Amino acid sequence: MKCETIPVTVGGTVQAKLSLYIQEDYPETYGERKRPLVLICPGGGYHMVSVREGEPVALHFLTAGCHAAVLWYDTADQDAEYPQELVELAWSVAYIRARADQYAVDKDKIIVAGFSAGAHLAASLGCFWDKDWLEQKMQMAKTCYQPNGLILAYPVITSGEFAHRDSIVNLMGTKADAALEQELGLETQVTDKVPPVFMWHTFEDDVVPLENSLLFAGALKKAGVHFEYHVFPHGGHGYSLATAETQEKGGNEVEPQCEQWIALCKNWIAHCFR
Repeated sequence: MKCETIPVTVGGTVQAKLSLYIQEDYPETYGERKRPLVLICPGGGYHMVSVREGEPVALHFLTAGCHAAVLWYDTADQDAEYPQELVELAWSVAYIRARADQYAVDKDKIIVAGFSAGAHLAASLGCFWDKDWLEQKMQMAKTCYQPNGLILAYPVITSGEFAHRDSIVNLMGTKADAALEQELGLETQVTDKVPPVFMWHTFEDDVVPLENSLLFAGALKKAGVHFEYHVFPHGGHGYSLATAETQEKGGNEVEPQCEQWIALCKNWIAHCFR
């Protein structure tokens, strides 16, 4: 496996970096095999980035026959304000796609995954990749950073009644106003340009209410976007893999039912990105 850490160099980046976990291609054994890549955006309320939702998750996607990457994007701790995080994610997708041959990546199978606020970031790219304003900001063709799929774990979605207010406030920063706040409610931004989605949440989540993913699922259905959606009856927020491996010190983020999500997601990848 090839492991690289690449500085993200776009806009007002402060410390953002992209960690790559690239499987060896061994062409003499496998031929010219190109693999999907899952690019992970950990959560953290847009004020930090959770290590529990980064590398441990990336290693699981390697076992699904994928390459993996983790984006350690700038947040409010680095005075980042919307759309800085989105620009960093778009840059990361474009960086990987431009080097698809070098990394033996299938350039049409770049899947963006996110957890909590990181899922809001992933879903934002899914909703906004085809917008002219983002293309102008990126100064490259939209297809360079177009995601081919989304994986959303207990996602922050809405900026309305059921919002995780801290995430939305941190994301807006000094740009906060009613119009931007409404724009960041992603259930209102879904079109048929959003790629296929795998999404999961817990019924008992008392930090990012279940209504976030419910609203997004409803918008996806209305737009005709294919999705797979799982709601587990027990478990709170920020469970990552829901195993002891990703349990926080002194935490209780272990739940056998939630643990199923990664196997279900691997199956989704296998069927959607054959």
